[in-house]
Amino acid sequence: MATSVRAKPDGSPPPAAPPSSPGPRGHRASSGGWRSALYRWDLKAIPYVFVAPFFLTFAAFGLFPLIYTGWLSLHRVELGGDPTWKGLENYTDLATSEFFWNALFNTFTIGVIATVPQLLMALGLAHLLNYKLRGRGFFRVAILAPYATSIAAATLVFAQLFNTDYGMINGLLGWFGVDPVNWESSKWPAQIAISVIVTWRWTGYNALIYLAAMQAVPQDLYEAASLDGASRWRQFISVTIPSIRPTIFFTIIVSTIGATQLFGEPMLFGGSVGISGGSGNQFQTLSLLMYEKGWVTGSLGQASAIAWVMLLLLLLVGGVQALVTRHNRKKLGG
Repeated sequence: MATSVRAKPDGSPPPAAPPSSPGPRGHRASSGGWRSALYRWDLKAIPYVFVAPFFLTFAAFGLFPLIYTGWLSLHRVELGGDPTWKGLENYTDLATSEFFWNALFNTFTIGVIATVPQLLMALGLAHLLNYKLRGRGFFRVAILAPYATSIAAATLVFAQLFNTDYGMINGLLGWFGVDPVNWESSKWPAQIAISVIVTWRWTGYNALIYLAAMQAVPQDLYEAASLDGASRWRQFISVTIPSIRPTIFFTIIVSTIGATQLFGEPMLFGGSVGISGGSGNQFQTLSLLMYEKGWVTGSLGQASAIAWVMLLLLLLVGGVQALVTRHNRKKLGG
């Protein structure tokens, strides 16, 4: 029953009711709003918190060294000295340096000699392993063993194999009446020997990448080609290669980057003259030249300029690869 408030006998108005307190319901409403705001903030901010360690690490160990190297390339920097502004003089010096062009040419030739046979053999091995052979698991692990081998160990072994006086390679060539080859002092034999080391180490790795791409090719394509009378070789050329073309482009780019940064194999192969790429710089690469300029002669500014030239070359190769990929996509789409 509702209660009524009556006036006092003297006619004065009744006392005002005390203000109502929020009570449990109002407290729950304010708490719910705070939780909703916290949830919205958490939903927007937490993803950035999760990815922040990567960007912080990249900024500290990737972006900052890159920018600082670019700044050094515009200065004359000696070990233990203060930087002196030179502008683009380090780059113009490289353009007129015969050592730079020699190292650039050696990097290109070694890269071609090592990359082309390497990728061709990797395609062949992947094609064989794609069939149902006995012990496929063993062969897949075995071809990856060279990649897991230390660069120093592999290069030292091959340096003994290519030794001019008592190496096994010259011994085998002697059986066919070929005179001993001076693998270290001659230009092209030295580059071929270094390319063999690179090819031996990376062929299995690329073969497994190709094998993974081949296993993703639909079997219906092979069955249709087989019904049309295509041989295994024709299936490989007309079905497998076009289907794994993006993977082939990827391995070409990765191999090109590796060839541009080639350092350990030629340095260890040359022994005491490995930094200079042999007694006549016959196999000195851009990485070796950069190391020699920076830590042997102490010209950190020139070494930084070489590093940026290498970066620009890699960006150029990546741009060409992107244009080729876009052209192929448009061609397939049309």
